[in-house]
Amino acid sequence: MMFTRREFGKLAAAAPLAARAPLAAIHSKVNGVMIGAQSYSFRQLPDTTIDGAIAAYKATGLGYCELWQGHLEPKGADEAKAWRENPPLAEIATAKQKFKDAGIELFALNYSFREDFTDQQIENGFKIAKALGLSKITASSNVSTAKRIDPFAQKYEIYVGMHNHSRLVANEFARPEDFAAAMSGTSKYICMNLDIGHFTAAGYDPVQYLQDHHHRILTLHIKDRKKNQGDNVVFGEGDTDIQGVLNVLRVKKYPIPAMIEYEYKGNSDPVTEVKTCYAFMQRALQV
Repeated sequence: MMFTRREFGKLAAAAPLAARAPLAAIHSKVNGVMIGAQSYSFRQLPDTTIDGAIAAYKATGLGYCELWQGHLEPKGADEAKAWRENPPLAEIATAKQKFKDAGIELFALNYSFREDFTDQQIENGFKIAKALGLSKITASSNVSTAKRIDPFAQKYEIYVGMHNHSRLVANEFARPEDFAAAMSGTSKYICMNLDIGHFTAAGYDPVQYLQDHHHRILTLHIKDRKKNQGDNVVFGEGDTDIQGVLNVLRVKKYPIPAMIEYEYKGNSDPVTEVKTCYAFMQRALQV
């Protein structure tokens, strides 16, 4: 097919606009429950950039993202520390548009404030969230750090969900008492990012805890673990009541996303394994 010079000129002028046109939103809400993934799930893919993460979300069909800081910051420990002292906010802001153009909703930033962080590094986490247009941060933090985080959370009006593991050690989040200690004497902005697999492995019931404390839970991490500090396993093979948790979200209509966090040793690549996790959750929500 031949084009006249005028027709070719019109096509060339229109091409950049077409290239920038956003894709339709990726819908991964099942029976009213938002299902997404912590981008840490894709940490072992060859491409660990933002573009690699976006490609993984598109491949899995998941439309909600909790963005792991490892997809933003440099990989070396010293380089990452320097990055946290002076994050390139203009560059970071471009990630927001990339996710939007791909039809993926950025729901929260995962930026793990630790006790050895400087105040500047803590505040910069909130600046990064603002650059991404977010009002929520999740953090694998220390219990004592919550009181240092809270003034910045109030200043920037950003909620921080403390993430639990299963280690029953001092100053780490694992028990209900640890969440309670962090939220005691702090503002409404200090909340929880409940990992239901780790909670089960530590000996607690995530279904009952979700029912009792949903108003302070920003996001859920979905994984399956055995009780008594047991292993991460394929969804459905552990002791974590994933279906019970999902049913609470469905019946109560809580606006809390269920974020897949792939950590078990699968037999395939992370994208395939996350798709398997997603399929399990879809089936659980059809019962």
